[in-house]
Amino acid sequence: MTTFPQPGDFALTRIHGITGRLIDAGQRLVGDGSPVQHAFIYVGNGYVVQAMPGGAEMIRLGDASEPVVWSTGRIPLTAAERMRVCDAARGLVGTPYSFLDYASIALAHFHVRPRWVRYFVADSGHLICSQLVDEAYLRAGVHLFADGRLPGDVTPGDLWKLLQTKRVTSTDRDLWRLARG
Repeated sequence: MTTFPQPGDFALTRIHGITGRLIDAGQRLVGDGSPVQHAFIYVGNGYVVQAMPGGAEMIRLGDASEPVVWSTGRIPLTAAERMRVCDAARGLVGTPYSFLDYASIALAHFHVRPRWVRYFVADSGHLICSQLVDEAYLRAGVHLFADGRLPGDVTPGDLWKLLQTKRVTSTDRDLWRLARG
């Protein structure tokens, strides 16, 4: 039996081309190598919120990259938490993107944590895709990571590793096909 992605679930996807290869190389450099380079949150009614170079946006799920994996069935959320995650994600629409976040996350992974790096990574005034997921969950009161990392110190590879430790209830490709209609 296949379960439809629920509002508040996030998906991890591949990015093809040079951008995907650069993100992949950066993730491998900091020890977060994975088959994914992008993340978005399903906010219901066929829409997702994702961070993009032009700023965080809400788009139709059918226009998003095909997920490699969904958090559905892996991250337990109450109905109230799901609503708060979706509200937080929608509230982040328009947040600028910052390629400098990749450098600050890399420094943090190498335990180079001068004050400016701590503040830059934790500042939600700019987000990459995985930071958007982490920030929306944090604003909803759900902490995805309990390892003492800085808020926002998260790559798509970190989210991938998190989901690999969680149980699976259905196939992710079937979830995507159902969600697209």
